[in-house]
Amino acid sequence: MPSIGPLFALAVFVPLLGAVIAGLFGRMIGDRASMAASVLLMAVASACAVAALWLSVGTGSQTIAVPISTWVKAGGFHASWQLRVDALSVSMVTMVTVVSTLIHIYSVGYMSHETMPVSRFFAYLSMFTFAMLMLVSSDNLIQLFFGWEGVGLASYLLIGYWYDRPSATRAAVKAFVVNRIADLFFMVGIALLFLQFGSIAYDNIFALVPAHADSVYTLFGTSLRTYEVIGVLLFIGAAGKSAQLFLHVWLPDAMEGPTPVSALIHAATMVTAGVFLMARMSPLLEFAPVAKGVVVVIGASTCFFAATVGLVQPDIKRTIAYSTCSQLGYMFIGVGVGAYQAAMFHLTTHACFKALLFLSAGAVIHSLHGEQDMRRMGGLWRRLPFTYGAMWAGTLAISAIPPFSGWWSKDAIIDGAWVAGGLGLYGWVLGVLTAFITALYSFRLIFLVFHGAPRDARLHDRAHESPPVMILPLLVLSLGAIFAGWLLYRPYVGAGQAAFWNGAIFSGADNHVLTRLEHLPLLITLVPTLMSVCGVAAAWFCYMARPAVPAMLATRFRGLHLFLLNKWYFDELYDAVFVRPYRWLAGGLWHVGDDRVIDGVPNGLARLTGGGSAQIVRIQTGSIAVYAFTMLVGLLTLTSVFLIFR
Repeated sequence: MPSIGPLFALAVFVPLLGAVIAGLFGRMIGDRASMAASVLLMAVASACAVAALWLSVGTGSQTIAVPISTWVKAGGFHASWQLRVDALSVSMVTMVTVVSTLIHIYSVGYMSHETMPVSRFFAYLSMFTFAMLMLVSSDNLIQLFFGWEGVGLASYLLIGYWYDRPSATRAAVKAFVVNRIADLFFMVGIALLFLQFGSIAYDNIFALVPAHADSVYTLFGTSLRTYEVIGVLLFIGAAGKSAQLFLHVWLPDAMEGPTPVSALIHAATMVTAGVFLMARMSPLLEFAPVAKGVVVVIGASTCFFAATVGLVQPDIKRTIAYSTCSQLGYMFIGVGVGAYQAAMFHLTTHACFKALLFLSAGAVIHSLHGEQDMRRMGGLWRRLPFTYGAMWAGTLAISAIPPFSGWWSKDAIIDGAWVAGGLGLYGWVLGVLTAFITALYSFRLIFLVFHGAPRDARLHDRAHESPPVMILPLLVLSLGAIFAGWLLYRPYVGAGQAAFWNGAIFSGADNHVLTRLEHLPLLITLVPTLMSVCGVAAAWFCYMARPAVPAMLATRFRGLHLFLLNKWYFDELYDAVFVRPYRWLAGGLWHVGDDRVIDGVPNGLARLTGGGSAQIVRIQTGSIAVYAFTMLVGLLTLTSVFLIFR
């Protein structure tokens, strides 16, 4: 039987080989060979990851290290480069590689008519996947940060893949800048961890956490607990990657990239990095209750905010993008109440149904030759039967309708929030309200796109089902959306969770959230499901039975409708508070500081020197008489000065 270490290492590094082949030799071997190499190598990575997961479960999910080389060696500071193999990393690597492989396969059909070099696109996809795998397999904070920044760079390249479109380049820059702001706080958090523990290795930090539980920082005469400060800093970094409230503004604009990019970023990779970070740092967060409270409040607020915005968006991809933002809020509620396992459970099921929704939306867009406005669609279910079925599976899963996967994982988080009490009740209330809104906007998408009369007959008549290479990933992901929750419930949050996680996620002695889930009153466990069913009924009434109702409500509550349509005016607020003052300051520094001072002084001296030399040149006439007269004048001047001042 092969060892788990080599299989795990292959799963992590094989996508890098695909990126190198497609990126460096793409022009030489052509687009078809680049696509084939990328897809084949991702399939190998997925097979290795699944095998590693199987072996890990079979051996009790033990934690082992796979040495690679020395990462940093500077003076007394040493950081090794090795892969951490435990239940958390193996489950993440398996999920990332499998979903990424399906997206690679789907991209072969989706990008078939692309005029730009497709080899570059597949190189970016594989590089993105490798960076995410480096992040989740890291054994220390430096290695994690390398993958963290690699994901950010690759996302910038993928979002801006169509670099000839100004909207795509703006979206790429926006995502890059917002994430850099959050990463500043993340770096400070890493620095404080090193100063506190003298190490950046997980095992060393986690072993010392209880011993430093009472340490404090004193800032401006105020004492702050060390773990609370570090926990909040790490969460801000996580909020940037996972698009939580106030740092979410890059996520909808990321839809400017090709649809496979949207699926990759919003399903299994970049946006889930923050949730993974919080779960990995659970040994520290268990000693930081205030930081966990902040996580609950921001996560629950994000959950509700994004759902309300998704309720009125006309763009099919932006609707699904805001649903991602909302579902990530659920995951952070789980982290904040101490149900880290439930957060990881929802992260995994979400990867299945959210990738399915995005790829199904991409199939619709592909069939309509780039159209994304749902107001021009309708009646497509006969034209796109396979896509229609896949969209139903994903919609039922995200709406948490039993027994689909989202019902198992989302309800585990909402129930955990009730059990936790305190600020967890804030998460429970907003989580339940959001369950209703999620079902409403999800089925709004289904009814607007696939049901009713065609709103654009010419567009409808051109619609056609996608090729098999795009349908196959939808079928596989549909199985995940249907069965993943049932299959994973027991090892992730059920009776087998202690044996499965085996210390990869830490729960403190006072953390009994998971153990109390089985003892909740039946009514409490039914509330989220009832709200989801009500959301489905409301969507059917508004978009099937009485399709005039939404327009009537938008007219009657025009202010609220515009508020939601304009995303609570966060972009306008940030533009007024940050962007315009920054441009004004930058313009002033440019025209005054740079042009007039930095360049002005030397340029002025240069002009003075040039003007003086031009005047002196006029004296050089070549006439001996003029030179003699000048010398005589100079001699008389010197003599006069000597006689006067002697």
